Amino acid sequence: MIPPYWDEATKHLARRDAFLRKLIRKYPEPDFEHRGNAFQTLARSIVGQQISVKAAQSIWGRFAECVGEMTPERVTARDDAELRACGFSGQKTAYVKDLARHFASGAVKPKRWPAMTDEEIIQELVAVKGIGRWTVEMFLIFHLLRPNVLPLDDLGVRRGMERVFNGGEPLIRDEMIAIADCWSPYCSVGTWYMWRSLDNVAL
Repeated sequence: MIPPYWDEATKHLARRDAFLRKLIRKYPEPDFEHRGNAFQTLARSIVGQQISVKAAQSIWGRFAECVGEMTPERVTARDDAELRACGFSGQKTAYVKDLARHFASGAVKPKRWPAMTDEEIIQELVAVKGIGRWTVEMFLIFHLLRPNVLPLDDLGVRRGMERVFNGGEPLIRDEMIAIADCWSPYCSVGTWYMWRSLDNVAL
């Protein structure tokens, strides 16, 4: 999936930032993959925390088989022991159940998100156990396709900015914000190109 704003964004960034212009020529467009609805995507994020991609896929497969239709209501109905049998730790069991309760109760309401700012969505979702700011920022970029997200705590973004704009020397947050100022309102796209700038480069 290519976000609908991508062409406009790359033209904007190429005009405003000579460094990004070179990256845009090399990597003209992304391929964002949706992995289910909002609940399923966030649940996958929890499952994948601090384990390998292969392990996360295996646990998710067992989880989906156990739950059947992957809905908040069906997850809350499962005993903790059933989820642990899928490969969840006790902590991740609590996190997934808390996420499911937030969706089932209406504390999290995806239908409201189009009228909400990025920061409002972040604050709503970080109230869920196991969901931090970085997770929501990735969700905003890749699931909700929000165009102007700048994840300052992302290691890849930081290393990309340092490599592209500062000769590999460390940057503080205010310096990162200043660099990205000309990217607005398409910081999500600038972020994607910082990741691409590190392709084949060890972090």
